[in-house]
Amino acid sequence: MWVVTAAGSAREWNLGPSDEEIVDLVRGGHAAAYEILMRRHNQRVYRAVRAVLADEWDVEDVMQEAYLAAYRHLASFAGRARFSTWLLRIAVNCAIDRVRRAGRSVAFDPLQEEALFLETGLPACARARDPEQEAGDRELARLLEHAIDHLPPVYRAAYVLREVDGMTPSDAARCLGVEEATLNTRVHRARRLLRDALGREVGAEASAAFRFDGARCDRVVAGVLAALPAPVSAAELPRP
Repeated sequence: MWVVTAAGSAREWNLGPSDEEIVDLVRGGHAAAYEILMRRHNQRVYRAVRAVLADEWDVEDVMQEAYLAAYRHLASFAGRARFSTWLLRIAVNCAIDRVRRAGRSVAFDPLQEEALFLETGLPACARARDPEQEAGDRELARLLEHAIDHLPPVYRAAYVLREVDGMTPSDAARCLGVEEATLNTRVHRARRLLRDALGREVGAEASAAFRFDGARCDRVVAGVLAALPAPVSAAELPRP
């Protein structure tokens, strides 16, 4: 039996049983083990939600909503995809629902998307100073975050999942509900827009953007643990 201990580093939370083994523990009545999954995936869930919302206003609230939705429906997780992919798909859907409830659009049809890319690129407010003049990696990460925030939503979500969070093309496409070829096109176009805005190649620096740790991580975990319901059984799940 693996014991849940006090919060440690992100690397420490990745030690021990696999996600799937922990899911089985939670489904078996060990609700406290859900904290391990949240600690492991908080960074990725934050980036996925932040990519859709493009601001910090509702991010933590949507993250908690996504974790609670995943917990309630753990019985539907069949292991056909990795748990992280399943969880991020829920997080993306929760973020999209929040945007739609606010009366904003988050989707483009292919013709609109093509026209969007052929426009002048990122708005002037996203065009950063020459990164070579900036001091330190964190400053560059802030510049990159600023530019990413100004990407069109479909490009922003694809870029963050692939380049910032490092998901595989197949997993990122599954999370966004698109074909892998569509995802790759969006990532390629995002790179071009960011390169134009920043005046340099954008690659390894991307992984430093949109960090989520410390007190914010603790706050989300505590909020979810305080609100955990009993997991929904397979018999209670709605039928398609």
